[in-house]
Amino acid sequence: MTIGALADSAGVPTSTVRFYERRGLLSPDGRSDGNYRLYSEASLERLRFIVAAKEVGFALADVQTLLEFADGVQAPCNKVQALIEHRLERGRIQMERLQEIDRRLTWWLRACKRAQKTGRCDVVERLRKGQRPGSKKTRKRP
Repeated sequence: MTIGALADSAGVPTSTVRFYERRGLLSPDGRSDGNYRLYSEASLERLRFIVAAKEVGFALADVQTLLEFADGVQAPCNKVQALIEHRLERGRIQMERLQEIDRRLTWWLRACKRAQKTGRCDVVERLRKGQRPGSKKTRKRP
């Protein structure tokens, strides 16, 4: 199949296929007489593997490692578990950061809505001074 057919079958743009090729995660099985990339069902399966791994949060380096395990006779389960544990920890840290951003933005939105009654919103000015949501003091800059 062509790159377009491969991409369509996996539900990704052709630019994604090319990107994975440049990263060494995927390669065409051959070329047509017109020098078009050609892919097999095995390539489609590999691309779906990459997409699925990315969707659950694995980084490209992790995907490369997982592909190496998949290409081998047996995947060392303890190494796969270590990758998963690492990704879980990173995901939890990211969620904590996003929750903090949510709290801060919610505070600023409430402050903005309260100030709207006066016709003057000081959120931008407070941010310019380095103030954090809920603070009255200017944050010290390093």
